[in-house]
Amino acid sequence: MKLSSHKIVILFASLALLGASVSSSFAARYQEGEHYERVSPPQPTTAAPGQVEVVELFWYGCPHCYRLEPYTKRWLKKKPSNVKFVRMPGVFQPSWEIGARAYYTAEILGVADKVHGAMFEAIHELKSPMSSEAEILALFQQHGVEEKDFNRVFKSFAVETKLRRARDMGRRYGARGVPTIIVNGKFRTGVHEAGGNARVFQVVDYLVQQESQ
Repeated sequence: MKLSSHKIVILFASLALLGASVSSSFAARYQEGEHYERVSPPQPTTAAPGQVEVVELFWYGCPHCYRLEPYTKRWLKKKPSNVKFVRMPGVFQPSWEIGARAYYTAEILGVADKVHGAMFEAIHELKSPMSSEAEILALFQQHGVEEKDFNRVFKSFAVETKLRRARDMGRRYGARGVPTIIVNGKFRTGVHEAGGNARVFQVVDYLVQQESQ
């Protein structure tokens, strides 16, 4: 079937209006001050040009962070290709530091993918507090890390540097708890703001889309 040039113009105009309507409807679902907040002032990111940084602030002892983890894993499998995802331990209390130190040790040793989930499971499923260096070492050893390598990194300058940055950025992001998600250093959301675990990454996707335009 051939379309006249007049009909083609009408068709494209209709599609444009439909796209604008869908975009407007999508935007109406997520409102600043309700589903997310603005970080003021905006913070620098580690993303390359063209990338959008998404930072997840967490604490291993937080049950909400543990319950969000399956949603995070699912989102990571289908996240937009221009997203740079960063996990950042919250260090809002002195007792949270040892877990943050464990995460950065795992990251430096290249076993974060194995140890991250295992730390959550040890605390929330096995009811092990993971509040001592010995407990954490034992878990790392279960995942193939030698004691000498763990000891070399756990209290290293590299880990101390990452801890200082995590403390500083948590404050600069204006985070009041965990889990908190920061999009491109500009927007802050979480389970409460989004309206539940299932909606957190819907809000994140919306904000990523805004930042990608």
